[in-house]
Amino acid sequence: MTNPYTTAPMPPQPPLRPAPKWARKRYVLPALALAFFIGIGAGGASGDDSKTTEAKPTSASPQPTVTVTTTAEAPEPEPAPTVTATKTVRVTRTVTATPAPDTGTVADDDSSGADVYYGNCSEARAAGAAPVHRGEPGYGSHLDRDNDGVGCDT
Repeated sequence: MTNPYTTAPMPPQPPLRPAPKWARKRYVLPALALAFFIGIGAGGASGDDSKTTEAKPTSASPQPTVTVTTTAEAPEPEPAPTVTATKTVRVTRTVTATPAPDTGTVADDDSSGADVYYGNCSEARAAGAAPVHRGEPGYGSHLDRDNDGVGCDT
């Protein structure tokens, strides 16, 4: 029977190698900081005045206060130079096309308006039909940009 209180043998350990640089910094930098603060504390307590800890009372004597007040007048600013802007305007002339002469035939309004087509709002305005409402002859979705039912409204 084997002894239940014995431990298993440990596996062999690999040979030790030096610690990496980051691991050395982890121990060296805090040790240097601690030594620095201990040195500051020991150096500050080693002076002759540090042995006496009695506080010396100091009395403040009143001192006269001198106040100087000056008044300066600001010079008036010069007026800004006048700037003249010139704008060139091109004048365009709008010509309204006259309607075709009446041929003398009488036609219903519904049959004559069914074939009306305006390629753009300029054509509709020239024909005197602008604004064109949805359902009227000549209305097209390409004339109604905001889709509110009124073409060539602006």
